[in-house]
Amino acid sequence: MEAMTAEGRVLLAAPRGYCAGVDRAVVTVEKALDRYGPPVYVRKQIVHNLHVVQTLEKRGAIFVEELEEVPEGALVVFSAHGVSPMVHAEAAERGLRTIDATCPLVTKVHNEARRFAKEDLDIVLIGHEGHEEVEGTSGEAPEHIQLVQSPDDVADVAVRDPSRVVWLSQTTLSVDETYETVNRLRERFPDLMSPPSDDICYATQNRQVAIKEVAAQSELVLVVGSANSSNSVRLVEVALEAGATAAYRVDNASEIDEAWLEGVTTVGLTSGASVPEELVSGVVHWLAERGFPTVDEHRTTEESLIFSLPRELRKDLKGQTDG
Repeated sequence: MEAMTAEGRVLLAAPRGYCAGVDRAVVTVEKALDRYGPPVYVRKQIVHNLHVVQTLEKRGAIFVEELEEVPEGALVVFSAHGVSPMVHAEAAERGLRTIDATCPLVTKVHNEARRFAKEDLDIVLIGHEGHEEVEGTSGEAPEHIQLVQSPDDVADVAVRDPSRVVWLSQTTLSVDETYETVNRLRERFPDLMSPPSDDICYATQNRQVAIKEVAAQSELVLVVGSANSSNSVRLVEVALEAGATAAYRVDNASEIDEAWLEGVTTVGLTSGASVPEELVSGVVHWLAERGFPTVDEHRTTEESLIFSLPRELRKDLKGQTDG
């Protein structure tokens, strides 16, 4: 098969993989296990990656869908995607010890939702129904927020005053599609207000910019990430729009179909923001064994952002209160 020649190369997109919010959330669970011992309960998947969840389960983390599954008085970590005020209230009612690992960039959107609701604005939240982040944000001001999933949904938006409408978005969406939705909203509501800064997080944007450039030079793009990872799924869409002949999402190398390599000389490779680098290395190794030994990294920007651990955990790790 032609694809098995030594001329095959892998074009590795950078930035890729873990963002600051994911790193903080995963380390939060690891440190909680170290400090308090197992079990540490986690509401929902701490981040949307199967490998990460399974690794933490082996160490004693117990993932639950709802707080009613957590024994009274136990320790529970809230995931990086954030929770609504109702979940915080339920935890307090049941006497649970909580550590909030919500990504600070998601918290920013929650704060915006509360502020705009206080100003009595109608809020259009661009995002995917059922996603934990959307549920958490909507829960901050349910009477003010309506969800729009795509540009086609804009026609159904109903507001009280067209001059008092603001948009917010889930942090892990396609930048291009989000702005298409915003532009449609602005056509309907010329006075549409925007959040103070983009809600789509820096890491989501950076990974999309990088894969666009890589996809333009690749016949096949592989995105490492889990099926419930919104930003990983978006990377597949962005790669196809940017010119890749084919693009697939895989959890790891075992899910790659060798038939995808037929006639391919350049494979673009990236990973979603909740994916550990070892899974990407596994794909690189798998490709090297099948005639793609050359790996060129294509970097579009550097990332240096680091978030401090949740206050509740920092306090116990230091053995003193924060100043």
